[in-house]
Amino acid sequence: MKKKIIIICTITGIIFLILGGNLLFKYYKIKNAVINVSLVEKLETEFLSDVKVSDFITDINGKIINDYNINTKKVGKRKVNFKYINDDNIEINYSYDLRIVDTSPPVVWLNDNYTVTLGSEDNLIKDILCGDNYDNNPLCEIIGDYDINKINSYPLIFRATDSSGNITEKNFNLNVVAPNNKTNYNNSQTYFSDIIKNYKTKDTEIGLDISHWQGDIDFDKLKKAGVEFVMIRVGRTDGIGGKYVLDTKFERNIKEANRIGIPVGVYFYSYANSEKSAKSDAKWVLDQIKDYKVELPVAFDWENWNSYNEFNLSFFGLTEIANSFLDVFKKVGYEGLLYSSKNYLEKIWLKTDYPIWLAHYTENTSYQGNYTFWQICSDGIVDGINAPVDINIRYK
Repeated sequence: MKKKIIIICTITGIIFLILGGNLLFKYYKIKNAVINVSLVEKLETEFLSDVKVSDFITDINGKIINDYNINTKKVGKRKVNFKYINDDNIEINYSYDLRIVDTSPPVVWLNDNYTVTLGSEDNLIKDILCGDNYDNNPLCEIIGDYDINKINSYPLIFRATDSSGNITEKNFNLNVVAPNNKTNYNNSQTYFSDIIKNYKTKDTEIGLDISHWQGDIDFDKLKKAGVEFVMIRVGRTDGIGGKYVLDTKFERNIKEANRIGIPVGVYFYSYANSEKSAKSDAKWVLDQIKDYKVELPVAFDWENWNSYNEFNLSFFGLTEIANSFLDVFKKVGYEGLLYSSKNYLEKIWLKTDYPIWLAHYTENTSYQGNYTFWQICSDGIVDGINAPVDINIRYK
């Protein structure tokens, strides 16, 4: 019995010696491994840049195991950790410090002339769009003297400074004028039949986007007129954080479109000021459309540009809000779509993974980005609707 115990103990000891020896050898091997990693001179990259671990390595004695995309969504220093196998087949842990910077200046949405009415409230800082790609609250200020209560033209400077020290200055004339009670009417008309004639191809479909503004629509007439799809407004919120308001014609519009067989997409007019509120918007929309056939995309429509400064949002934050809304629908099988006009797509919205619904009222758009829907006019005339309507082109 004692002999058996001695044998077992001896074998166990040998095993521990072997394991311990292997561990010691591995430790010695790693400790004395040849590490030769050369980095770029300036370890710096732009906010939201698309970069990988290897982009900052000029030479390495081996092969990187995990050459991943670096998260550049926050300005400041980021430690980049990675592993590589050196030329002696030893796995090495390595890291370097990368600085993420923002060099993009703020945006000041302002023409050379800005006109206000004599005696009106001084809301220049509030009303003139002043925003930044990264900073939620850039410093916005007007340089120069003026008097809202005195008719004159005042040469001023609008200055915006973000948290990274980037500055935008815009020279403009503030024109204080007497009240004008004249109303300008736009009597232009675009016939649906002309859009079909000029833009209908085997790769396009011509349709409308509709809401309560179009009243009671005769969908049988729309079908006969050649309407190939409709984007229907579901509703909105009553301002920031307000209650949900269903479009008064939504149920009638979607039931009629489903009845007549016109393909349907929907859109929601949002006042979301956070990802949380955007997700809440999306869940409300889901509840409204769940019993209907919606085969075209669900669109996020955010157009609060006149009050943008009140939202305290960076352009990145706004884009993340749109993504949060559309992600909800993607998860349950709907397509997503971001609606906006050409100028805001070019100057405000950042890159998104979702297709674009472009609003640009012109015969030939100069927008250089990709888009799958084009809202070509807002003064459309079509049989079945007794009001102006937006006409759209969908690219298959």
